[in-house]
Amino acid sequence: MFRDIPQAIEVTQGHLKALEAWRKAQGMERKRLLRQIPPETGKLLAILLANCPPGDAAEVGTGAGYSGLWLALACRATHRMLTTFELDPSKVELARQSFSAADVLDVVELREADALEGLKSLPRLSFCFIDAERGLARAAYETALAALPTGGVIAVDNAISHAEEFQDFLDDAQKDPRVDALIVPIGSGLLVCRKV
Repeated sequence: MFRDIPQAIEVTQGHLKALEAWRKAQGMERKRLLRQIPPETGKLLAILLANCPPGDAAEVGTGAGYSGLWLALACRATHRMLTTFELDPSKVELARQSFSAADVLDVVELREADALEGLKSLPRLSFCFIDAERGLARAAYETALAALPTGGVIAVDNAISHAEEFQDFLDDAQKDPRVDALIVPIGSGLLVCRKV
């Protein structure tokens, strides 16, 4: 997946990183920042997805589409689809442009919709990446977990950098008997849960 990343994806990722740096330099308020995952987190997500049981992927919180580009690599390599959900219209438009420029619309469906309802509509879910407002994490986790087969994976971003905002959920997930779970100290911290 990583040896031959299509140039369109690499260029689009570079543009998104530059846009995020510019927004930070302009002092934009936190909710307007794109807060993209680092490449190492993207690679880990792609590896996790590529090794899931048969089924498709979901992303809760598309942002500008950066993490979706990493997931698209795994979808292409394993013949899956990614459905990604975002409510912010300006981010939806930016993600749409990103996915189009990176030429991944054959494996990515972008929905400007509520993720909780959207997750219920995915019949073959085997992987879910949650990178949304902390208040949504537990509900998205429960909804995705109900749909996953044994061996399916849920990954939740910001498990270290923003732990204080949803520590109860992180603690509960790590003790949940329905999953094997740990927090991986990569990027902002990634809670990884595999359904047992």
